[in-house]
Amino acid sequence: MRIGELAERSGVTTKAVRYYERLGLIGPNRLPNGYRDYDESHVRVVIEIRELAATGITARQAAPFVECLRLGHDHGDDCVSSLAAYRDGIAEIDRIIATLRARRAQLAERLHESASRTFTKEQPMSDDGTLPKDLPIPADDGAAAHLPGLALPALTLPTADGDQVDLGELTPGRTVIYLYPLTGRPDADLPDGWDSIPGARGCTTEACDFRDHHDDLRNAGVNAVYGLSSQDVDYQAEVVGRLRLPFTMLSDERFRLADALDLPTFRAPGRDRLYSRLTLIVRDGRIEHVFYPIFPPNTHAQQVLTWLIQNPA
Repeated sequence: MRIGELAERSGVTTKAVRYYERLGLIGPNRLPNGYRDYDESHVRVVIEIRELAATGITARQAAPFVECLRLGHDHGDDCVSSLAAYRDGIAEIDRIIATLRARRAQLAERLHESASRTFTKEQPMSDDGTLPKDLPIPADDGAAAHLPGLALPALTLPTADGDQVDLGELTPGRTVIYLYPLTGRPDADLPDGWDSIPGARGCTTEACDFRDHHDDLRNAGVNAVYGLSSQDVDYQAEVVGRLRLPFTMLSDERFRLADALDLPTFRAPGRDRLYSRLTLIVRDGRIEHVFYPIFPPNTHAQQVLTWLIQNPA
C-alpha cells in the first residue's frame, strides 16, 4: 500500500508516517520503481505509536514497543523493555508534578508577601481568587467528545484591545483557547446560585492561573493563549486591565463558535446561555486536544502545561 493509505488506515498524517521513518520505527519496502510500499505490519506499528502518544509516550520513546511487535508478540507491551518504558514515563510525570508543586508554592509565597506590602485593605470582588471547598465537581457528559480533529471555523471575533482574531487563520503551531462562562467584577453580581452550578465558579482564578503560567506555556511551544466568553468587549477589557492579563480575550456574544462546533453551554438565573468551561489545544488550525470538564479551574493552566510538556509538538 502507498503512504497515503497507510496514514488513513492508521489515523495519522503522511507527515507523521515520514517522521516515524526518520526515527527508524518503520522501514517501508521498496518497489522496483523506487516507490515506498507498506504492509499490514506497518499499519499495526503506526497504530501502536499513535495509541502510545495518547498516554504521553512520544514517538521517540516508542522503540521498545515497536521492537516487541517485531519480535512477534501480540501487544507492544508484552516485553520487559516496554514495562520499563512505562515506569520511566510514570517517573517523568512524577518529576513534572513535583516541579510544578514547588513552583506553585514559591509563587504563592511571593504573592502573599507582595500583597502584604502593597494592600492595606482587601477589596471585595465577585468570583475572587478563592474557591469554596464544597464546590460541586462537573461530570463528563460527553458533550465535547466530538471535537478532537475538527478544524476551527473561519470565524472573526472582536478582542478586548479593539482588534479582531480570525480563528480560521491562527498562526501555525499550537494555540490554547480556554472558554469560560463569565468573570465577576466588583460592581457586578454573579447569577443566583452560581456556586451550586457544577463548573461555573472560578473564572477569575482560571484567568489568573493562565496569567501566572503564560511564559511557561509559551516556552512549552504555545504561540498564543486566548480566553473566550460571551461577555462583551468592554467587559473583557475591564478584566484584562484589572487582572493584568498578558494575553488576548475574545468576545463571542452571539455564541458563534458554540454554534459552529456544537460546544456545550448552560443556563443560569438571568442568563439564557453561557459557555461551559472548556479548553481547546489547536494545532495548525485543527483541535488536537480538549480539556472537558475542567476542575478545579484555579490550577487548570498548570494541567494544560503538564499536557504540553508530555506531548511536545
